Amino acid sequence: MKETSKSSIPGIPMLLAILAGFGLCLWAGVIGIRHHDPLHILAALGVALVLFVMLAGVYTVEPNQAAVLSLFGKYIGTSKEQGLRWNNPFYSARKISLRTRNFESSKLKVNDLDGSPIEIAAVVVWQVVDSAEAVYNVDDYESFVHIQTESALRAMATSYPYDQHEDGTIALRSHATEIAKHLTEEIHERLALAGVLVMEARISHLAYAPEIAQAMLQRQQAGAIIAARTRIVEGAVSMVEMALSELSKRNVVDLDPERRAAMVSNLLVVLCGERGTQPIVNTGSIY
Repeated sequence: MKETSKSSIPGIPMLLAILAGFGLCLWAGVIGIRHHDPLHILAALGVALVLFVMLAGVYTVEPNQAAVLSLFGKYIGTSKEQGLRWNNPFYSARKISLRTRNFESSKLKVNDLDGSPIEIAAVVVWQVVDSAEAVYNVDDYESFVHIQTESALRAMATSYPYDQHEDGTIALRSHATEIAKHLTEEIHERLALAGVLVMEARISHLAYAPEIAQAMLQRQQAGAIIAARTRIVEGAVSMVEMALSELSKRNVVDLDPERRAAMVSNLLVVLCGERGTQPIVNTGSIY
């Protein structure tokens, strides 16, 4: 079922013509009553009945709105011409909004790729682009959008870990752009059947489930400490290597392996310690 355009007649001239016809019918009926002419009276009543039926064909279409027209259950077409319009009075017109809309899903509790329970929600911006598919392909397109969005969100959340544990891994918390693109494509694929275009979908809420939130916070803190310590040790080793290289290059002092090891140990303690060191100055011979 694809949308087809259906033309309509301007409603204001048609409405004026119908009102004028009612006036003529009234005048003809009065003349028939005065002259006791039943034919005039019956003709006036018949024309008035036809005009009354024609009046049912008047409808309005607002900006960014479409009227889906059907005749006894058969789809005729979609009218998007704005203002007061007139069409076949036997057509039934169902109004569909073409405006851009958005909604926020409820907070869903799912397991991420690592099996950790998380809470996740998303904001989706969408618009109806095919009124015929929205009306006839699904029972309630708004409910369909909400349910399929939550279904796509669940499927997407189980495909990624919450945190990035390895370089090159896409995670929910650290790769917002990639996750939003995947979520948009996932939702759009599900809603294409209902004539709905998904413009944007982004995660609006992301957190560990309350029962593991404290444990995961400790895990994140531990990971941050380990990463910081790794950088500190790497820098300290580089500085010690540079110091020994410069001392040897400039012939400042010639250290045997034992004293070299002691110097390396002392420098690493100074560079890697959390607190400031208090060195002991040897005023005598180094040996």
